[in-house]
Amino acid sequence: MQYRTLGRTGVQISTLALGAMNFGMIGRTSQEDVTSIIGSALDAGINLIDTADAYSGGQSEEMVGKAIAGRRDDVVLATKATLPMGDERNRRGSSRRWLTTALEDSLRRLDVDHIDLYQMHRWDPNTSDEETLSALTDLQRAGKIRYFGSSTFPAHRIVQSQWVARDRRLGRYVTEQPGYSILQRGIESHVLPATEEHGLGVLAWSPLASGWLSGAVREGQEITTSRSTFMQPRFDLSVPENRAKLDAVEQLAALADDAGLTMIQLALGFVTAHRAVTAAIIGPRTLEHLDSQLAAADTIVSPEVLDAIDAIVPPGVDLAPAEKNDAPPALLDPALRRR
Repeated sequence: MQYRTLGRTGVQISTLALGAMNFGMIGRTSQEDVTSIIGSALDAGINLIDTADAYSGGQSEEMVGKAIAGRRDDVVLATKATLPMGDERNRRGSSRRWLTTALEDSLRRLDVDHIDLYQMHRWDPNTSDEETLSALTDLQRAGKIRYFGSSTFPAHRIVQSQWVARDRRLGRYVTEQPGYSILQRGIESHVLPATEEHGLGVLAWSPLASGWLSGAVREGQEITTSRSTFMQPRFDLSVPENRAKLDAVEQLAALADDAGLTMIQLALGFVTAHRAVTAAIIGPRTLEHLDSQLAAADTIVSPEVLDAIDAIVPPGVDLAPAEKNDAPPALLDPALRRR
């Protein structure tokens, strides 16, 4: 396992981090499954576990908490807030009122006294940066969180939040968690330059592109996915963007074969090769999935193979832009762009 410094924090983390989105109802994993996966991941040298309050309505956090009992000091524990936790309108977002409650809820579910990295799951356009950063700074000073970060923030919001932290003398985000894979490279043109400029650690989610780069999706075979129904459109081959992804996957599979790599090694090695990326977040549902992904822990993709990847999916290009979850709200809601 390789290790890198998380931004400017001085904390060393593994270049593969364990994501917990599939733990619980979403991935139909049991507590026994989760405990086995986390134990094997920690034994293999992974030391960052990333979950969120919204994953299976808090079930993921509860399962992670039980699985790390007795090994808390081995784990850089990361979780998130801001996505809705119920129908009540104030149980979401990044206001001081909600973050204070959400953090206490996460601490209770995880059964810990502090979070190492507390992340804002999405940018909240209804809440000022000063409101959010001042709340997070107070929670940090109270010892309930060690660091805080952002997730899937547009580049301009990453920069704006850094300016507000400086001007108001508040704590700042020290990490960003963007979606990034061979098939989704848009952040190379805006987000990653911003994180490098401000010294943020980068934890890349979905490096296997929701399974497209796992080796299981190929031309001429039935595409099956155990994902929730909201993911099904991402595998509908009548959608032009999905056809483009499949065409790229076929070329990438041939490239991986020629390089003596599995598709997973190629995909994860590509993500961790970028100098701005600290770690790629893997999200196994089974021990078999974990083992296949751990095989990429020490993969080094050669410059020649990286150049060949660039020829298949050019730098800065998203083959399915709508899947990035970082579009400005006014692009999605006509009411926000009309008077």
